[in-house]
Amino acid sequence: MDNWYRIKDGALFIDIKAVPGASKTEIAGLAENRLRVKIAAAPEDGKANAQLIAFLAKKTGCSKSRIELVSGDKSRLKTLSLPLEALESLRTLIGSA
Repeated sequence: MDNWYRIKDGALFIDIKAVPGASKTEIAGLAENRLRVKIAAAPEDGKANAQLIAFLAKKTGCSKSRIELVSGDKSRLKTLSLPLEALESLRTLIGSA
């Protein structure tokens, strides 16, 4: 199911369930209509959020400045905005998770 993302005004909005403090940063599939992402950084001082954005930028080929944390700054449930062209990269990553 593709309920983990929405397209609005030419942007891609993805719903994420973050799992900070993991052994490595990786996509761990879909859970509860969210993209589940394990993050190696601890959830303190924005470190996990920064690592999440850097990871998604690297995996999708987008610059970090084009990825925005829309909601969930202090929560494991987050919504991020990315360029629309990142969608196919994310679908491929989910398929290999």
